[in-house]
Amino acid sequence: MKVTEKDVAYVAELANLELTTEERVRMVGDLNSILGHIEMLNELDTSNIEPMAQVAVGANDRAMRDDVLEGLRKSLPHDVALANAPETDGTFFEVPKVIER
Repeated sequence: MKVTEKDVAYVAELANLELTTEERVRMVGDLNSILGHIEMLNELDTSNIEPMAQVAVGANDRAMRDDVLEGLRKSLPHDVALANAPETDGTFFEVPKVIER
């Protein structure tokens, strides 16, 4: 499946990106190039290749925290959570609006 300029414009609109005509054309070329490489990889015969798995770096390597039920951990007190907030109304964090429409 080839990506068209219409596809790029549609996705850019969903992402609220303003692309120039040149950027859209370049994006079409880049995405189609990536899909072309994927098509080449899909043509490879991998039937005799053993499946691979993610291997931990060390025996005691723990990349993730323990899975603990939220009810069993003490939550951060509300006033402490808001203490270092740059802006707050006393109850919630206040953040600047980032989406203009």
